[in-house]
Amino acid sequence: MIGGRGQGSGSGRGLGKGGGRGRMGGFGLGPGGFCVCPNCGEKVKHVQGTPCNAMKCPKCGTVMTRG
Repeated sequence: MIGGRGQGSGSGRGLGKGGGRGRMGGFGLGPGGFCVCPNCGEKVKHVQGTPCNAMKCPKCGTVMTRG
């Protein structure tokens, strides 16, 4: 009889599930940092619990993004 157990050709490295990303498929950037206006470049300190895309730029009124 030819063959047997444990003779696979794999590398033995299971990567597991997930890719290190945060909740909802985002890249959790933490509580600090800044919200940046994509239009004029204005930076505002990020407020924990308030997403940047819920804030408007104080200078031009454009929706902010996380930066």
